[in-house]
Amino acid sequence: MKLDCDSLIFDMDGTLWNAVDSYCTIWNTTFDRLNIPHHPVTCDTLMKYMGMHLEDIVKNLCDDVQDKDTFLKLLDNNERTMMPILGGRLYPDVTTTISKIARGRRLFMVSNCGSHGLENFLDYTGLRPYFTEALSHGGTGLDKTDNIKLLINRHQLKSPYYVGDTQGDANAARKAGVGMIFASYGFGHVDKPDFTLKRFKDLEDIITLK
Repeated sequence: MKLDCDSLIFDMDGTLWNAVDSYCTIWNTTFDRLNIPHHPVTCDTLMKYMGMHLEDIVKNLCDDVQDKDTFLKLLDNNERTMMPILGGRLYPDVTTTISKIARGRRLFMVSNCGSHGLENFLDYTGLRPYFTEALSHGGTGLDKTDNIKLLINRHQLKSPYYVGDTQGDANAARKAGVGMIFASYGFGHVDKPDFTLKRFKDLEDIITLK
């Protein structure tokens, strides 16, 4: 069955790219610059919290840190300055598939990342020309559901679908009244999605190309 939609809203981490190695470097650098003793932050550690708001990840990983606000501010600044250099790894065929499905429909991004995350992603990957707007929790202060609703209202979207890789993504999409396309190659699991991607390129088989 083909999906005829006027727009697609994408998650970032676990859906379009994997940048967990870079995030680990940024977290460990933040601990070191504040001279906070810590166990090294590993990919396995961060993977447990992918998709959560950054403030909530800090609460989970920095239980012994007294001044969490200072830590969060430095972490955000380190991500702003380091991610344009470190970047991440796009999943196979993301660029070519995005260029195809962008014909005749608008593409957006909504993520729970920090204020600079989506801007860094779009600049690093060169995908900015394909996206109409990108909203993050760090940028708006809103959760994923409300950011999706904001895009729907602002751009008068009629039949959008959200593409993500976690149950949190699915819950947010459904609360916003949006269909869910599950990127099963990503970081999480989704109960009863509308469509499932085994690889990103599968979007070309699901979406009616124009």
